[in-house]
Amino acid sequence: MQTSNRFFDDLAKMANGAMSAAAGVREEFEQMIRQQFERFLGEHDLVTYEEFAAVREQAAAARAAQESLEKRISALEKELAGLKEGKAKPARRAPKQAKTAASAKPATQNGTKDK
Repeated sequence: MQTSNRFFDDLAKMANGAMSAAAGVREEFEQMIRQQFERFLGEHDLVTYEEFAAVREQAAAARAAQESLEKRISALEKELAGLKEGKAKPARRAPKQAKTAASAKPATQNGTKDK
C-alpha cells in the first residue's frame, strides 16, 4: 500500500524555501550590521584591528631599535670615560691613502728613472 502524499512533499519544499530565504535575510542583516559598525568607527575616529596591529608592530620595532641604540650609547660612554681616565686606547684605523703604491712611483723604462 503505497500512497503518494503530495501534501508532505509540498510542505518539505516550502520549508526548504523558507530556510534558504531565512539564510538570505541573515546574510543581509549581517552585512547591514557590518556597515553600521564601520560607519560608527569612521564617525568616532576609531581604528580597525588591522590598523592597530600594524601600528603595534611598528612600535615594537621602534622599541627594539631604541634598546639597541641605548646599549650602543652606553658602550660608547664607557669607552669615552676610559679615554678620559687614560686607561683605554681608542681603536685606531689605518689612514686612507690617496694614491696606490704603483701610482705614487714615477714612470720608468727598464727599471731606470727618466731624466
